[in-house]
Order: sequence, then C-alpha cells, then structure tokens
Amino acid sequence: MDLLTLILLALGLAADAFAVSLSNGMCACKITKKNALATALTFGFFQAAMPVLGYFLGCTFSDIVQQFQHWIALILLSLIGINMIWDAIKEARNPESCSNKNIFTVQNLVLQGIATSIDALAVGVSLAVMNTNILSSALVIGIITFLCCLFGVYIGRKFGSLLGLRAKLFGGFLLILIGVRIFVEHQIQL
Repeated sequence: MDLLTLILLALGLAADAFAVSLSNGMCACKITKKNALATALTFGFFQAAMPVLGYFLGCTFSDIVQQFQHWIALILLSLIGINMIWDAIKEARNPESCSNKNIFTVQNLVLQGIATSIDALAVGVSLAVMNTNILSSALVIGIITFLCCLFGVYIGRKFGSLLGLRAKLFGGFLLILIGVRIFVEHQIQL
C-alpha cells in the first residue's frame, strides 16, 4: 500500500475518533491540556493497536483468502464506511444532549477508544491479506488519529456540532473510495 493510500485510510479510520473528540469538546464544561492529551493518546493507541490485532488474526487465514483480498478489502472497507455514514445520519436525526459533566474519565475514554476502533480491527484483517507492513501502517494510523483527536477536542469546544457529522460522513465516503480503489487496482493488474 502506498503512503498516500495509507494516509487516506488513516484519516478515514480517525473520523469516528475525531467526531467523538469533537463531541467531548462540545460537551465539556472545561477543557484542560491534560483532557485533550488523554483523549488523543487513548484514541491514537486503540486506533494503532486494533489493526495489529486484526492483522495477526488475518495472517492466520491469509493463505485461504489471498486470492480474494481485493474483494475482502472492498467489502470490509465499504461496510465500515456505510456504517459510519449510517451512524452520522442517525446522529443528525437524533442529536444527543451533553448531560455527562465529567466525560474525560479513564473509563469513559477507554470505552470510547475501543468503540471507535472496532473498524480498525477489520482494516487490520484487510492489511494482512494485502501483505502490508503492519508496524508502519499502525504507527501512521495511530499518529494521524492522535493529531486529529488532539485538535478535535479544541475544535469541538470552539465550533460546536457542525463538524462532527461532516467528519463521519467524510470518513465513511473515504473508506468506501479506498475499498473501490484497491478493487479497481487489482482488476487493472489482471
């Protein structure tokens, strides 16, 4: 996978975490540097760790599915993207209120980190099938997520809920386009 595709993939994966960071920023009564850093570190860690886990699970089955890797990437990335778009639509129809005063607790951040990184687990399986260097991929995904979330908390505080929905929609469409690109590139190579 080339660097541009990896960066686009990382941005797509970071969209959920970015949207949650925005939401945390909008809902917090007070934001400290420690809160923003804790959010970014937690989300960045889980976004980097889940593809590694998915990669090793995918390696177990890679011989079986190697011939179908382009289909797997297309289907998994498209499903993840469609799910993100669907979540954004549901959120737009039923916006949640910010009733939780202490959203930067360790327990809350860990739960949010896991919830926003489940899609990265599936991407890790795709990366295994495509025989991608998982350590560098996970590092890029983690760093990009960290940066997006660090800024997301502050942006959320400044600009409200407008960006949260658009970030999820953009991330969903981006993941679908990456899946289509992988599929088309494989078809051209044949």
